[in-house]
Amino acid sequence: MTIGERIDGGLAADDSGLWLIVAERFGIEVPTFQGEGPSCGHPALFIRLSRCNLTCTKCDTKYTWDWAQFDPRRESTKWTVADLLAWTTSSPVELVVITGGEPLLQQQRLVPLVRGLLAAGKRVEFETNGTITPLPELLVTGARYNVSPKIASFGVDEAKSLVPAALEALVASGQAMFKFVASTEADLDRIAQVADAHRLAPVWVMPEGTTADAVIATTRALADAVAARNWHFTTRLHVLAFADTRGR
Repeated sequence: MTIGERIDGGLAADDSGLWLIVAERFGIEVPTFQGEGPSCGHPALFIRLSRCNLTCTKCDTKYTWDWAQFDPRRESTKWTVADLLAWTTSSPVELVVITGGEPLLQQQRLVPLVRGLLAAGKRVEFETNGTITPLPELLVTGARYNVSPKIASFGVDEAKSLVPAALEALVASGQAMFKFVASTEADLDRIAQVADAHRLAPVWVMPEGTTADAVIATTRALADAVAARNWHFTTRLHVLAFADTRGR
């Protein structure tokens, strides 16, 4: 299998297990920042993996899973762990964000990648929907989890998007924060119910929006209510700075 070879919609493994299905990688050729959560504003490299186990109607990366709208042969590429390591370690940027889609669908293949990144002095953040329990080999010093459980207002069945065992494991790891997308104060009420039920902490709220105007408006609508709950609040810096341009 050659580097960068286009693939079909499947997720079949090969004998080596040393490649990953990637939607895009960015942050070197055109520098960027982590746009959300505790590391918002930090220079970052991104490896966006393809495929997801949810089908949220408000998802802003449907090109990683929605094959009714996108062609997986155009949107997916196989990259070896070795080449991903070579790409990331060619940059002095410390933070590597592994996102999706849902990256933990490929977590067995992520083990050697994360080991290599940490050995090279990188810091790793996973962006995950919180439905899959990470392997012990990925719950290591230097790796953090930005967990974004999806509530019904995001256009998903909570019976699928809220997995108690996975959330409990992430809480127990001590390496996770829990970031919810919200549009209304009613969303905040539901977030509080979910956080209380699963003992999720710390809680971060991120305003929904794919334009600067929408992010600003939702931020202003929710700010007082988020502050009153003593939760953390994050913007979407990449939307404000780059107008939600793909690859930024």
